[in-house]
Amino acid sequence: MPGVSQKGMAMPASPIRKLVPYAEAAKKAGTKVFHLNIGQPDIETPQVVRDAVRAYDETVLAYSLSEGNLSYREGLSAYYQKHDIPVNVEDILITTGGSEALSFVFNACMDAGDEVIIPEPFYANYNGFAQAAGVTVQSVTAKIEDGFALPAIEEFEPLINGKTRAILICNPANPTGYLYSREELEKLRALALEHDLFLIADEVYREFCYHGEKPTSVMNLDGLDQHVILIDSVSKRYSMCGARIGAMITKNEEVRNTALKFAQARLSPPSLAQLAGEAALQTPQSYFDEVIEEYVERRNVLVDGLNAIPGVRCPKPKGAFYCMAELPVDDAEKFCQWLLESFSHNGNTVMMAPAAGFYKNAETGRKQVRVAYVLNVEELKQAVDCLRAALDAYPGKVEQTNVAHAE
Repeated sequence: MPGVSQKGMAMPASPIRKLVPYAEAAKKAGTKVFHLNIGQPDIETPQVVRDAVRAYDETVLAYSLSEGNLSYREGLSAYYQKHDIPVNVEDILITTGGSEALSFVFNACMDAGDEVIIPEPFYANYNGFAQAAGVTVQSVTAKIEDGFALPAIEEFEPLINGKTRAILICNPANPTGYLYSREELEKLRALALEHDLFLIADEVYREFCYHGEKPTSVMNLDGLDQHVILIDSVSKRYSMCGARIGAMITKNEEVRNTALKFAQARLSPPSLAQLAGEAALQTPQSYFDEVIEEYVERRNVLVDGLNAIPGVRCPKPKGAFYCMAELPVDDAEKFCQWLLESFSHNGNTVMMAPAAGFYKNAETGRKQVRVAYVLNVEELKQAVDCLRAALDAYPGKVEQTNVAHAE
C-alpha cells in the first residue's frame, strides 16, 4: 500500500482540535462540555453582514480577481487609514482567511531550510504553516512569570544566522492575550533593520484591547516599508470565522507580486464571503464598544476565577480573548483528556487546549493550557467551578504553593 509523505507525517496535529473525539464522546454520554478550547466567539455577527448576505441576488456566483475584489480592497484601505495605519489599495492581497495569508508569506519569502523566529507560546498553526513550507521555526520563550512579555532582544540574537529570514509576532497575542508595547515593537524594528529580516505581524485581534489600551501596528514603525508584512482577518473582528476572508498587506512590491502568483494558483478568494467582509466594514463603533465591554467582564470572571483556585497561575491579558494558565497537574494534556473521559461536575466538564502544542519544545508548556473566554459569563462561572472541582479530584494533581499572579 502506498505510504504518506514525510512532510505529512511531520505535520503537527492541532492542539486546539485533537481532543474533539473525547469531547464528542462526553456529549453522547450526556455531559455538557464547556468549550474553552477554541476561539469561536458566541458574539453575534453584525446585522449589516447578515443583511448583505441575505440581499445577495446575483444569478452567478463568479470568481473574483485573484487579489480580491477592488471595492473590498478600497474599503479595507479606508478602514486602515481610519485607524492611522498607512495602507493603500495596492498594498492589499485578499486571502482565504488569515491562514492562507500566512501560508503565502512563508512560501513567498522563504525557501525550504530557511528559518523564522517566533516568540513562544505562539499560535500553534504557525508551526503547521512553517512545516508545510519547509521552514524551520526557532523560538524565544516568553515566561508566564513576566506576563508573557516580549523576551529580551539579547535572546533573539543567538538565533539569527544566514538562514534566518523573518520574525513573526501576533499582537495582541494568541494564545496569551499579551499586547506588545510600542517600545517592544521598536526593539524588533531595530533588529529587523540590523539583520535585514522581514517583520511579520498577525494583527487579527486589533479591535480587542482593554482599559483604553491602543495597539501599535507594525505598519506604523518608521523605515520598515520593505520589511513589514501585516496579516489580518475578519474572523474574530466581526465574529464571522466561517467566512474565511483575510488579507496579506505589504508595501514590498516584490513580495506582494510573488504572493499574487500563489493567489492566482488557487484562483480567487471566496466571492460571497468578500461581500460579507465588505459589508462588515460598515459595522458601527457601538458594536465594538459592547463587545469589548462583554469581553472585559468575561476575562475578569475567568482569570480572577482561575487565580482563586489554589496552585493556578494566570496572567491577566490586555487584548484578544485568550489566556494561558499554569495548572498544578503532572501533565496538562493528560488532565484535559481526563476531564473529557473521566470527569463531570453537576453534569458538566470543560474542554481546553493543552499548551504543549503552542511551544516548540512541548515540555515548556507541559503544565499549561490555553483558555478562550468565548462563552457567556454564567457559563464561564460554571466552567471555573467545574475546573476547581476537577483539580481537587484529579489523580495527577501536583501541590504548588506561593504562586504569584502576573498582571
